Amino acid sequence: MIQGPSNWQWAGAFNHNDGVSLVCMLKNTLRFPFPFPRITSLQRPSFSRTSMAFSKPQPESNSKVLIFGAGNFGSCLASHLGDAQHDVYMWAREEYIVKHFNLYHRNPSYLTDHVFPSTITAVGPALPDKAFINEVDVLLFAIPTQFLRSTLRTLRPSLDLDNLPLLIFVNKGIEVGTNALTLEIIADTCGPEIAKVATFISGPSFAKEIVERQPTSVSVASFSEEEANKAANLFHQPHFRCYTGVDPIGIELSGALKNVYAIASGMSDGLGYLNNTRAMIITRGLSEMTCVGTAYGASPLTFLGLAGVGDLFLTCSSSNSRNYTVGYRLGQGEKLDVIMSTLGSVAEGVPTTKGVKKIIEELGINAPIANAVYDVLFNEKDTRLAVRELMELPPSRELELPPTAGGPSRRLLKKLGLDTEQLMEIMHPRF
Repeated sequence: MIQGPSNWQWAGAFNHNDGVSLVCMLKNTLRFPFPFPRITSLQRPSFSRTSMAFSKPQPESNSKVLIFGAGNFGSCLASHLGDAQHDVYMWAREEYIVKHFNLYHRNPSYLTDHVFPSTITAVGPALPDKAFINEVDVLLFAIPTQFLRSTLRTLRPSLDLDNLPLLIFVNKGIEVGTNALTLEIIADTCGPEIAKVATFISGPSFAKEIVERQPTSVSVASFSEEEANKAANLFHQPHFRCYTGVDPIGIELSGALKNVYAIASGMSDGLGYLNNTRAMIITRGLSEMTCVGTAYGASPLTFLGLAGVGDLFLTCSSSNSRNYTVGYRLGQGEKLDVIMSTLGSVAEGVPTTKGVKKIIEELGINAPIANAVYDVLFNEKDTRLAVRELMELPPSRELELPPTAGGPSRRLLKKLGLDTEQLMEIMHPRF
């Protein structure tokens, strides 16, 4: 059975094809924030079905899907699911988008060159009524994090726990003011029963490449492995591969944090720095992300996956990233208010940086790149000065995890009705 660690200070494991592989066991190199057990037998976390409100059974084909959000990512996912012959309804808050889309099967504001499948119908600007909500198999939320709370609060009376659609969230950010992750927003507005079965999709996935059927892989995570599998089966196609997991907190933090470092990478390129500098930002950014995430209570392994280093590498390396573009234009000398007013779409990394700054301060984490991005965005620090100050920091240990972990996660899990032992069983499974 499970034995406590001996003199190993850090160990991690993951399950691959029902086998067990040790990812790494490093002595006297990394300090892991809580005891990680030695593995001597296979054991999976499980929960009683009576403790969670599971979604309705999904049809084998032709699911009825309602997508909230007609921006870049909502539109590309609508196209992906429509191509798979699902019946897709895409809600937009702008009436002209609804009318134009239904007339021409094109989105006049996003992915404008793409002709969408005839299996997609645009709806809005009013939210669909309760009867419609109860008929759909899937609700997918692709709206900015800052608008999610009001949408869910309006939608909650239409949700029936005995006839609950599969709930999927693809937004990436931290709510300004509350510093809440999407999980907490769901718990506050819809209740813990619904939050516990919410599913999150994240990973390196530019909208334009998805509609072009470029090979793409994403992470799909939920506290309920059953719900994660439902979402993965819905999206999985020969050109779109899904990997499931049970660390939604880590997936959320990865998706939010990487946008901050994409801004930093864009700044570097805008200043004229080259490949060495970008590689440094990506690598040190991953280190900061992992440290912040682990202190929050996520599994450090999550940051080594598609939603972590995968999405970080993509958004830090391409002008197709809105957050990278914000950073690049800052590095070129433009003012933030001008950039935001002319960007044409939402760069969630800008408001997210405020939330990240407060989380870093609460956790007592050393994250100099994230702090520098905050100073450039909101304290009008010169970008070249920010870079110079970062490079002039004294030498430090390269790899180090925080000495304590899990405070914010424990508070969140308590709100969801899951205790600390269940948290560790789900997010740090003992196989």
